[in-house]
Amino acid sequence: MRKLRQAVSLALLLAAPLLLSGCWDNKDINHRSLPVAMGITKNGEEYQVFLQIPEPVATRLQTKIVVEKGDTITKAVDRLSENLESEVDLLHLKVVLIDKKIAALGMSDIFSFFIRVRDISPKALVVLCDEDLETFFTNIKNKMNPESRNLTDFFEKYAGWNPQIALTRIWEVYRSIHSYTEDVVLPIVRSGNTTAISHVGSAIIKNGRMVGTINSDDTLLVNLFKGESGEGKIEVMENASVLINKTSLRLRSRMLQGKPVTKARMSLNVSLLEVKGQTSVETIKQNLKDQLNHRFTKLLVKAQNGQADILSLGQTFRRQIPRSLLQNWRESLYPDLRVDFDIHINVQDEGFLKTN
Repeated sequence: MRKLRQAVSLALLLAAPLLLSGCWDNKDINHRSLPVAMGITKNGEEYQVFLQIPEPVATRLQTKIVVEKGDTITKAVDRLSENLESEVDLLHLKVVLIDKKIAALGMSDIFSFFIRVRDISPKALVVLCDEDLETFFTNIKNKMNPESRNLTDFFEKYAGWNPQIALTRIWEVYRSIHSYTEDVVLPIVRSGNTTAISHVGSAIIKNGRMVGTINSDDTLLVNLFKGESGEGKIEVMENASVLINKTSLRLRSRMLQGKPVTKARMSLNVSLLEVKGQTSVETIKQNLKDQLNHRFTKLLVKAQNGQADILSLGQTFRRQIPRSLLQNWRESLYPDLRVDFDIHINVQDEGFLKTN
């Protein structure tokens, strides 16, 4: 009996190491390259992939740009890993930059790849580039502050992001490709003249393909409808300038005689920055209402003409319209959508010099 116990104990001791979840297949962080940005373009049938990799040098960071080609994005990344002294780890990607020419042709395959693989975070931001990617990365590297990550900081809320810049992630683009009632906008950038990056508006993305563009002011409205705060945006009118402190939006939708109708009530808290002459507060409020109403009307008409629901208004009808009808939301119902847009403005601060 004693020998049996000893044999069982020995067997358990020998088997114990097999139960341990060791890190035998992991590589030390010093042997991994951690890109923060990826650029994707196409030359003929081949993909060309750019990676922006920060590297610590002495007491500061240095940015390295590497590039490779391949029949697929995976193949290009594999070739980069072969030629680098460390393994490429894409889990820390913050921004994916896609050539605008690819967006015009369609990006469904690219976003299917992003979601299918586990190496890229679905939370990474998606940006379109209105410039040759090699030129873009060369220019931003020459203008980049070695102590910062300009490309990612441009879209970080704690750094350079502004409310008129679209924030759209990989999973949101993928969702919109397979959604009946929701489309997205993507920011468009190019290298700047005196700054590293220049924001040139946003692209309207329908089913994974770019079908139009909007300017920065229109992007602000899209962000407000998406729930992104407009705090910090300065609105300039003919006789005054105001700073947006807080925004809120309430939507109510219903079917009326077979047509979709939405009531949108937006509330803005603003502060006065500049006032010309003796312009009253009420006049400023009315001018701001007129300006935003005019901008919203133009944006809605453009989106409806392109059958792209970038304001996600169709989402508010999902409980009121059968799925069989929602499948044709963009083509049959959305063009007839009527939106009653009401704006309420509250001037919180008139500054030290109040108007009479």
